[in-house]
Amino acid sequence: MRNTANTRAPRVVTPRQRMWRRFAKSRLGLASGVFLGLAYLAMLFGEFFAPYNHANAFNAYTNAPPQPIRVFHEGRLHAPFVYAVRGELDRVLFRRIYTEDRSVRHPVRLLVRGDPYRLLGALPWDVHLFGVDGGTVFVFGTDHRGRDMLSRILIGGRVSLAIGLFGVAVAVVLGAVIGAASGLIGGRVDNLVQRSIEVLQSFPNIPLWMALSAAIPPDWSPVYVFGSIVVVLALLAWPLLAREVRGMVLAMRETDFVTAASALGARQSRIVFRHVLPNVMSHVIVTATLVMPTMILAESTLSFFGLGIQPPLISWGVLLQQAQNLETLTIYPWRLVPGALLFLVLLAFNFVGDSLRDAFDPNTQ
Repeated sequence: MRNTANTRAPRVVTPRQRMWRRFAKSRLGLASGVFLGLAYLAMLFGEFFAPYNHANAFNAYTNAPPQPIRVFHEGRLHAPFVYAVRGELDRVLFRRIYTEDRSVRHPVRLLVRGDPYRLLGALPWDVHLFGVDGGTVFVFGTDHRGRDMLSRILIGGRVSLAIGLFGVAVAVVLGAVIGAASGLIGGRVDNLVQRSIEVLQSFPNIPLWMALSAAIPPDWSPVYVFGSIVVVLALLAWPLLAREVRGMVLAMRETDFVTAASALGARQSRIVFRHVLPNVMSHVIVTATLVMPTMILAESTLSFFGLGIQPPLISWGVLLQQAQNLETLTIYPWRLVPGALLFLVLLAFNFVGDSLRDAFDPNTQ
């Protein structure tokens, strides 16, 4: 007689678990997701990870090169430290030349007290992740005014990444609602929406970004400018999402559950928000992930041309705009680090988007 006590019911795998397993198979997409998570975490707590206030100017260390953190001194292992840096004015080249003073070592300490700041914009605090006593630690060097590049990159990255995040959120709401209504209602509404999308997409992106950004009053506060840039980028990004949602809704409009809801007298708004949008959100998320790099790049482009974020507010575009000269390329290449980080973030978003698209595809094994 067969023993049924040890017989186990087959494990049921939910659709979300299947999607996660398919996404986890892509090591590149998973690594990119972890990288982006760490990037957003570092930007969110930028003041804590930054060794100095991003606006502090060290006048004796203008355009100072990066100070590598070392663990070996004269062939012996030591706790992490940096050598002292001495700057002298070169009267031939008319610029400061920096050399390491290997007789003076400054230990790098964790959780040190330094410049005061507000953690998450609210909690007064003065503890930084790392720092040195009695010296300087410029991991990414300094800019033309002696401000620490690492601190400015962390704070500037918060603005660049936040604009992409908020811009995509606004574009997703507009694109999902307008696209679903266009595909479900059809007729004149669909025709009007599609013609409007075609008009918006017929303009070149960069000139249109610049024209709308130039219309922002120059006397507005940085907060208003930030919000205006978000709105401008969202208004130009929603057509792509609306087209994506409309295509899905047209394929879903004749399905049994939508027909049944309509026959039972459900309002169009209820059909859109309760039955249609939940079934197309996976595709919207994938499209939004692929749109995010475009928005971050757009903000950096506008700030690079002086039409986006303006000092005292900083972004990666502002940092690159301040380094757009031949002297930086040949003598101070560390000031181009924001461009390298921008490239890595955009690449990571594309990898995550491709992996999510494969994960949501039911035909993917």
